[in-house]
Amino acid sequence: MTASSPEHFLRVMPREMRLMSERIFSMTGQPKGFFLAVQDMVMYSQKLGLGGFALLEKRFESLRNARPEKTTVLSEQGSAMRFDGGGQHAWFVLPALIDLLGELAARFGEAEITVVNVVDPDELKIATGLGGRTGLAVTFEDRATFRVKPRPIIGAVKHDDPLLWDVLENGLQIEAELWWRIYYLAKKALAPDSVVSRRHAGPMIVNPDGTVIGRKDNDDDTDISFLMKPRALETQTESTNS
Repeated sequence: MTASSPEHFLRVMPREMRLMSERIFSMTGQPKGFFLAVQDMVMYSQKLGLGGFALLEKRFESLRNARPEKTTVLSEQGSAMRFDGGGQHAWFVLPALIDLLGELAARFGEAEITVVNVVDPDELKIATGLGGRTGLAVTFEDRATFRVKPRPIIGAVKHDDPLLWDVLENGLQIEAELWWRIYYLAKKALAPDSVVSRRHAGPMIVNPDGTVIGRKDNDDDTDISFLMKPRALETQTESTNS
């Protein structure tokens, strides 16, 4: 069995990739609205053959110190702009860049932004995939310059965002060992499993006496007994890792 054998890879779908990215980004200390804006960056990076989830694992600790607010516009002349990434990672710079590209294109019919001072600048190429969903045809040149023109949105994912459509249909092949490392890293964002945490999971809260706060329609055969006491014969390891 070689390193490229199919047995060493998993086909991962967008739901799982987005879930892992969102949980991991939530541990960087950024506002919730911000990390939701960047949760697709890793999936697109993986699809485009860039750093992907391996880069997320590599950069996770440094992302904890990210300061996206340090980005700034250096100069602007008509539809052309120079943008300083403030030494931030490309994933955390891209949301602002896409907004600026859209604003310039709306005003001038085209846009050009040259970016400096960004960590992992090759990752800026992700904008070529993301642009379509916001009505932009984006090209990226010399690891530093975006050129953009408006592109009609018709409301069909297959047309507006063909990269995402392909991933929705086919998923992505990701090295199994890497994916499971990402999975366990993402689990650190969750509260430890306990009787108390189970009582507050989902759309309801279960009190110690079994009364329910929130949803009342328990005619769906929901078994809430395990929310009121530890499972029978449950070991500490089982509880922690469930």
